[in-house]
Order: sequence, then C-alpha cells, then structure tokens
Amino acid sequence: MKKIKQFLNYILIGVLTIIPVAIVLQVVLFFKNIVIRLFFGVYGYYESYLITILAFALTFGFFWFVGYETKNHKSHLIRAVDYVIERIPLLNSIYRVSKKLLSMIRFEGEEGDQREVVYIEYPKAGLWVPAYMTNRQGDMFVLYVPTSPNPTSGFTVIVHKSKIIRSAMSLEEATSFVVSIGVDFDKSEEVHTLPARIGEP
Repeated sequence: MKKIKQFLNYILIGVLTIIPVAIVLQVVLFFKNIVIRLFFGVYGYYESYLITILAFALTFGFFWFVGYETKNHKSHLIRAVDYVIERIPLLNSIYRVSKKLLSMIRFEGEEGDQREVVYIEYPKAGLWVPAYMTNRQGDMFVLYVPTSPNPTSGFTVIVHKSKIIRSAMSLEEATSFVVSIGVDFDKSEEVHTLPARIGEP
C-alpha cells in the first residue's frame, strides 16, 4: 500500500512539473499560429514571399523603433499621436486610460510616480489580500484588487490610509503571487505584520 501511495505521489509530482511547460508550449503555439496566419494572409494578397518577408521585417522594425524611442527618450512620433488624439472628444479619455493601464501592466508609472502594493482586509476583517495603489487623494487611496488566478478580473475600491498596510512587494511580485494563487510569495515574511482579528464582525 505504501509503495502504491508513493507511486501515485510521483505521478502527481510529474504532472505538476509538466503543467508549466505545457502552458508555455501552448502560448508559443498560439503565437506561432497567429504569425503563420498573418504571414500567409499577406502572402495571399501579394503572392510574393519577398514582399511578405519585407512587410514583416518592416513591421517588426517599426515596433522596435517605437519601443526603443519610448524607452530611452519620448518618441516624437508618440508625442505627435498623443497631441492629436488628446484633442478628440471621447477618444482622448479612452486613450488616456488605456495608456495608464498598460503602464501599470508594464510595472512602470509616470515619471516620479511609484506604484505601491498594499494589503487590505477583504472580504471581512482578519482576511488580507494584496492590492495595487493606482491613485491617491489626500488620505484616501484608490486601489485595484486583483483576483486569482486572473489578475485582470479584479475590482477597484477607495479606502482610507488607516485601512491599509504597505507591502515591500513590487507590482511584478504581487502579480506573480496572485497568478500562482499564493505559491510564489517572495515576501512571505510580511504575513507576520498582518494583524489577526478573529472574532470581530
């Protein structure tokens, strides 16, 4: 009986070891299929491998240039796009919010803006969850609370600073914690700083 148990345990460990590899392979295959469909879509339009390859090379080159310019110094192209779109009603709001969300996903804020990770009590006292601080007005914090295992399905709350406990986790570490449902917890020692309030309503 003991050997059967050990045998099944090894099978479980093997399955859990393979799952991350399988997920990565699925992601790679997904993007490969997208690229192949795009490639043959362009090829079907021009019926020339040379033009198709050139189109892909120019596209990747364009994205590289925009990324390089944006990372190292604000691109004149991006400045021009910002200037135009920010003067179009409705679109300017969507564009501004989208940029801020993407900035948070990349774990970068505006210049001098440090995104913080905090803990708040949810759904009741004594239960703590990590949250991203997205804005602040005086003593009131605007927080985004991600949910496991998909951090994009969270919700936004406004709380007083007295209701939060600051964390030393970076946004990347907090996101990894949420996605891994708590398995990847680089700052696990912080649990000792969270007060237990068992018995309180």
